Amino acid sequence: MPKRIAAFGEVMMRLQVPGYELLSQSNTLQYSFSGTGVNVSAALTRFGHTGYLVSTLPDHSVGDAAIAYLRKLGITASFIRRDGKYVGMYFLENGFGARASRVTYTNRLESSFNTAAADAYDFAAIAQEIDVVHFCGITLAMNDTVRSQMKAFAQAVKSAGGTVVFDCNYRPSLWGEGAYEKARPYYEDMLGLADIVMMNEKDALLTLGMSTDKQSRREQLVDLIPAVAVKYNIRAIAGTHRSINGDNTHALQGFLYKDGRFAFAEPLSFAVHDRIGAGDAYTSGIIHGETAGWAPEETVAFAAAAGMLAHTIVGDTPMSSESDIRKAMAATVSDVER
Repeated sequence: MPKRIAAFGEVMMRLQVPGYELLSQSNTLQYSFSGTGVNVSAALTRFGHTGYLVSTLPDHSVGDAAIAYLRKLGITASFIRRDGKYVGMYFLENGFGARASRVTYTNRLESSFNTAAADAYDFAAIAQEIDVVHFCGITLAMNDTVRSQMKAFAQAVKSAGGTVVFDCNYRPSLWGEGAYEKARPYYEDMLGLADIVMMNEKDALLTLGMSTDKQSRREQLVDLIPAVAVKYNIRAIAGTHRSINGDNTHALQGFLYKDGRFAFAEPLSFAVHDRIGAGDAYTSGIIHGETAGWAPEETVAFAAAAGMLAHTIVGDTPMSSESDIRKAMAATVSDVER
């Protein structure tokens, strides 16, 4: 049964250098609008859910353009406020071979979303209108007001009987000096409210300060994730392990821990066209499977295939339908569909 799913987060303008040029080489930029909340909400609308974004955009032509873009993606904009002056922006330079892609943020802390007043949103009222809410650790890094808004919104959804999803998505550069210690109490607050969490063993080790005597990533994952689930009473924990092959293709394996056991997807190898937003596609697949009541093995296989397909699409936002993903799972994607 389709759900009403909201994401809380910032709408950002993505300014991309064409092809594989550097900013210092190019004099042309292509713009679009994105953000973790945008990506998750849009992906879930393609799976048949009603996707909302809870955010703030400026009340001028750039804000209008962002709203129009979100509506084109199928996102319901009724919970988006119009206030403030700025949209956060980032510049993207595509990597190639040994050179990694590079993202440079600008004007982010002054954005309409990050400067909204603490009482800007009626979270109690919104919680009555939705079934699931998604939060991201990148949003958690912004400032104390946003952190308090996230916690209040999560509490309101829990009180209304809804489901809280938290993607750890930790970025050390956003937290400044003493990053892990500074972030830890806020992560613990959100984990204590979450039903579904996106994380892996690195989050447990570094952000939560846990320890293990295991050496390999797989062993550390199996050792630490069950302890996180018990400590914070989390229903399901999912994530991925990624590696880069010698031929510059990527390998991805998804996992889902639920009901005391792990389900692992078959490892997938694929070429990458645009990596940004692929993690949000995986998250959306997990949310879709969990809300539909699928077996963990089906959910994690679907999410991994969704993540794989997102690497083949230009832009941050996942664009694959459930049918597209099912075809990829069955390995029936043809050269040309006629």
